[in-house]
Amino acid sequence: MKKRFLLGTLFSCTVLLAACGGGDQTTDSTGTEGNASNSEQVFNVAVPQEMPSADLSIARDTISFTALNNVYEGLYRLDADNKPIPAGAAEMAEISEDGLTYTFHLREDAVWSNGEPVTADDYVTGWQRTVDPKTASEYAYLYAPVANAEKITAGEADVSELGIEAVSDYELKVTLDVATPYFDYLLAFPSFFPQNKAIVEEKGDNYAQTSDDAIYNGPFVLTGFDGPGVDTEWGYEKNDDYWDAENVKLEQINVTVVKESATGLNLFQDGALDDVTLSGELAQQNASNPDYVVDKESRTSYLALNQEASDSPFRNINLRKAISYAIDRESMVKQVLGDGSVASTTIIPEGMSFDPDNNKDFVEEAAADLSYDPEKAKEYWEKAKSELGIDSLEVEFLADDTDSVRAVSQYVQGALQETLDGFTVKLSVVPISVRLDRQQQEDYDIVMGGWGADYADPSTFLDLFTTEKSTGRGKWSNAEYDALMKEAATTNATDPSARWKNMLDAEKILMDDMGVVPVYQRASGHLRAEKIQDVVVHGAGASYDYKWASVK
Repeated sequence: MKKRFLLGTLFSCTVLLAACGGGDQTTDSTGTEGNASNSEQVFNVAVPQEMPSADLSIARDTISFTALNNVYEGLYRLDADNKPIPAGAAEMAEISEDGLTYTFHLREDAVWSNGEPVTADDYVTGWQRTVDPKTASEYAYLYAPVANAEKITAGEADVSELGIEAVSDYELKVTLDVATPYFDYLLAFPSFFPQNKAIVEEKGDNYAQTSDDAIYNGPFVLTGFDGPGVDTEWGYEKNDDYWDAENVKLEQINVTVVKESATGLNLFQDGALDDVTLSGELAQQNASNPDYVVDKESRTSYLALNQEASDSPFRNINLRKAISYAIDRESMVKQVLGDGSVASTTIIPEGMSFDPDNNKDFVEEAAADLSYDPEKAKEYWEKAKSELGIDSLEVEFLADDTDSVRAVSQYVQGALQETLDGFTVKLSVVPISVRLDRQQQEDYDIVMGGWGADYADPSTFLDLFTTEKSTGRGKWSNAEYDALMKEAATTNATDPSARWKNMLDAEKILMDDMGVVPVYQRASGHLRAEKIQDVVVHGAGASYDYKWASVK
């Protein structure tokens, strides 16, 4: 395969890598910066799912965050090395010695797509709206480091007490409850972006329900979006009011939902699409195609086992272990996916976070055992049946309706039924918006879930399984685990070595107890046209790097 720039996202914290076959990766933009192509600057891309939400406070998935990162901008964005740099802020924040107070000076030339200035009040509005319990944002938990955020989300304080203050139109002060080593990364994440108060109030319940029901401050504006969870086509159009519009090379990005790899392949071959995702046999068949590239993501797909009810069979540790040992992850990623995904060895993806003392990968140091062992699976299943007083068990398996997730779910279904005598799995395949809603409501027995890193730190995964944040992920609970993660976030927040050990110890508890069943670290195989190799870059949280992305 040819060398290509690979799409990397902070929310999936993609590991940048050269395409298979060798060659050095480069992030040099020479030849495109300030040098617009003669080609029409239009990029046509396929995505596997409808967009569940275009609301910054409500968004909770990859498709939505990709869109929002292209049409909005926060205080910071990420550079080619995934490091935070000023965006809506004119410069990096002034930080107090204790690490608790951040003072930002905003760009005075930043405006909304209706021409109004982006001010400090817009950040106050966005942040307060996201933590407001009335909004019911699933991402409000990310605000935990901000002063009073947890009290507000718990309904114990008013949103006005959140640690954010508009000192003036272009000066913003943020106060934290605890120094947070990854806070700069959060400021580049969509949940922390500004929202225009006048538009929020004017639109009311219709705010951000369509592309016309919001205004934007990013390099692009959202167009043609007719509603969450239903629209199969939308776009991003160059925002002429953007403060750095002269460096935005792309004029239009057209997005089409394509759930079947075969359909995507046909559209690519017909020239209707410039980038499509392939999986399974089609990915393997096209592996030698010069247009084929693999994007490796810091995203783990896992099985959540619903332990909410007091009589849930999944509260039995032997049942959970039986399920894990029954899955041949290596065969699955090679034979079923074939798109570069790798078997998980822990809930944390490899290539994302490294020991502050020796720079070893977290995955290497964790050394969890997620091996395939059908004999152990049967042994644990027999123990589980005896302890539960059952001879058989029938469960529903909830999954998305895309080609790749459907195929993996069918594989897992077969593996469990073939290995565990008397274990019956009924597969329920639904659109992503339905799966997300049902998962959040714990309306499933087993669900194929997934999580991409919001920032480059193990806590972005490990925090999900603390008791207070485990809704939608099975409701597993362990007091020792909770204590370790709390210590990492408070007592040891500014002690990198001690904090790292806290997280390693917590991960061991999670995996030993099989509180969640990791399956694979996602990658995606793409057919990507030569002419757009400079469009699909590392991105800033899944945005196209407007400073030099262009069609050849």
